[in-house]
Amino acid sequence: MKIVGVGCGPGMLTEAAIVAIQTGNLIVGSERALEIVKNYISKHAEVRIIEDYKALRILPSHAIVLSTGDPMISGLGYLGGEIIPGISSVQLGAAKTGISLTNLYLVTAHGRNHDQAIAECCEMTRSHRKTCIIGDPAFPIEKLAKRLISIDPNCRIVVCENLGYSDEKIYEGTAQDPPVIEGKMFILFVTGT
Repeated sequence: MKIVGVGCGPGMLTEAAIVAIQTGNLIVGSERALEIVKNYISKHAEVRIIEDYKALRILPSHAIVLSTGDPMISGLGYLGGEIIPGISSVQLGAAKTGISLTNLYLVTAHGRNHDQAIAECCEMTRSHRKTCIIGDPAFPIEKLAKRLISIDPNCRIVVCENLGYSDEKIYEGTAQDPPVIEGKMFILFVTGT
């Protein structure tokens, strides 16, 4: 099985990912991932939308499984097999904001414990480290900001929404005046003052 990162949006495919997709006979992915790569799928390939993520482990060895972003950053890299990395929202967000990835602490809160993500971010802020949180629509940025006020009320919070898409937005605030999240697909960076 090959796990292929399709990038965080249109135009973010690597050459290696394109070759794997073009030569694949069985392509499996979410609707969003399939939309990103539709122009590279052979008309002879079988295409399946992922309906049960647990069933991915029993796919045949020749399957190409599409992972949005990079499979090793909150993606499907845990499935094993050959992994072809993609351009992640973390990489693109860092490039667009000028926030270095060096010594960045990465937290996945997408579909996971938000309180744990907030606690980890606060711990990193106390240690004067940068954090990137991969959020989901229910992530409580106001709750994070309230917790950060006692640590560094002026710490910078940068929200990157819909990275790689035409409606991409990047805006920032502080723990005292946090940005308001408008979309469903976002990451946020927290950096000290």
